[in-house]
Amino acid sequence: MTSTILIAYATRYGSTQEVAEAIADRLHERGLEVELKPIFEVSTLEPYRMIVLGGPIYMDRWHPEARRFLKRHYAALQEKPTAIFALGPIHQTPEEWQDAREQLDRALEKAPLLKPIAIEMFGGVISPAKLHFPFNHLKASDARNWTNIIDFADELAELSFIGRAVV
Repeated sequence: MTSTILIAYATRYGSTQEVAEAIADRLHERGLEVELKPIFEVSTLEPYRMIVLGGPIYMDRWHPEARRFLKRHYAALQEKPTAIFALGPIHQTPEEWQDAREQLDRALEKAPLLKPIAIEMFGGVISPAKLHFPFNHLKASDARNWTNIIDFADELAELSFIGRAVV
């Protein structure tokens, strides 16, 4: 096992990839080795010492690739520090945030032995130019809070350093 942290993400229109890239960049700035990959490119978790898994909440469900990744690598994820993030709410209403978090929690309930070291929900994006009718008539929005995303990466960096001292 190396000291590399894997950031694996599922994305539909690219906004989750942008968040994963920001997390990877911040961890790299903090002096950590990071490998960033779309979920479908990950065949094994063996070479990594920590896993960060991200995917959007889309149509009231966590991205199917993220759910499949969780199922396929369930045993390995129980053995490694694992952090989870999701993008979801496109508005700032408490109800929408609560609903998105409940969707993520439902997906994670299917992996009861997994004990993530961190779970975070970020705002989502509507980019009408990337959508098909009738969704391409929605108002554009970007509810991602980049300060919160960088704070999450910093939290992961701290947890990673703590983990190194223990190992």
